[in-house]
Amino acid sequence: MRVVPQKELSHREGFTFSQRSQGLSALEELESLVGLERVKELIYEVYAFAEVQKKREKIGLVSDKVVLHMIFKGNPGTGKTTIARILGKLLRNAGLLEKGHVVEVERADLVGEYIGHTAQRTREQIKKAQGGILFIDEAYSLSRGGEKDFGKECVDCIVKGMEDHAKETVFILAGYPVEMEEFLRSNPGLRSRFPIHLEFPDYSVGELTRIAELMLRKREYRLSEDAMDLLEDIIREKKAQEIVPSNARMVRNLIEKAIRRQAVRLVRDRAFTRHDLMMLTARELMEASISLV
Repeated sequence: MRVVPQKELSHREGFTFSQRSQGLSALEELESLVGLERVKELIYEVYAFAEVQKKREKIGLVSDKVVLHMIFKGNPGTGKTTIARILGKLLRNAGLLEKGHVVEVERADLVGEYIGHTAQRTREQIKKAQGGILFIDEAYSLSRGGEKDFGKECVDCIVKGMEDHAKETVFILAGYPVEMEEFLRSNPGLRSRFPIHLEFPDYSVGELTRIAELMLRKREYRLSEDAMDLLEDIIREKKAQEIVPSNARMVRNLIEKAIRRQAVRLVRDRAFTRHDLMMLTARELMEASISLV
C-alpha cells in the first residue's frame, strides 16, 4: 500500500486534511506493518472515506452515513488487534471518533451468569468504548452455549448498542475465519449490520522472519551470523508443525524465549558488555525452538 502524501490530499478546494503529526504517525504505522497489503488498502480506504465525508458535511454537501462496523476474520497473530488500534487513531484524527481508543473484550467480559447480568455487563463495555472501538474477540463464542446460554442476550444487546451509538462507536467482531462465518450464518441479521469485512491471511515464512527481525530491532537485540542463518529454518519448521497457525504470536514466543536463554548465559558468564547484552546466538534460538510449545 502507498500512503498518499499530504500535499496530494490537501490542495483541493482549499481543504487541509487532518494529517497532523498524530495522523501521519498512524498512517506510517499502518504502512510499516509486514504483509497485509489488502488489509492496509481497505483501512486506508475507510480512513479516506471518513475524511471526505467530514469535509463534505462541513461545507453543507450531502454526506453518506458513515457506518464502519467491521468483521475481522483471521487466525491468531495475523494483526487483527494491531489494525484495530491503528484504525482507532486514524478515525480519531479524521474527526469521526472522539477518543479513538480500543476496548478489547471476549465472551467472559460480556456474558453473565444470571438473567439481566449479561445485558448489564455488555452495556458497561459499550459505555467504556464510547468515542472509540469495541473489539470483540472470538465473537463466535457468543452463540455456542445452547438455548439456556446468555450469549444470545449479549448479541441482542450489542445490536442495540450499535443502533444507539452508531455515530460515536465502531464495533468490530473478530475471530477465526471458519467459526466467524458459521456465527454470521447462525445470526442472519448480523451480516448486514457489519458492512466491512476484512480477511487477515496467514503470514508466509519470509514475512514471519521479517517480523522477527523487526521485533529484535525494536528491543535492541541482534542475531549472530549463524543465528541469522538459522532463524528462517526454525520459523519454517515451527510453521509446518502447527495445526492452527499462530503466526506472529509464535514468532514473539520464540524471540522472548531466546532472550530469556541469553539472560541465563550472560548471568552465568558475567558477560555484560554492550555487545554481549545485545547479541543472541544460534544456540539460544535452538534452545528456544526446542522448548517452544
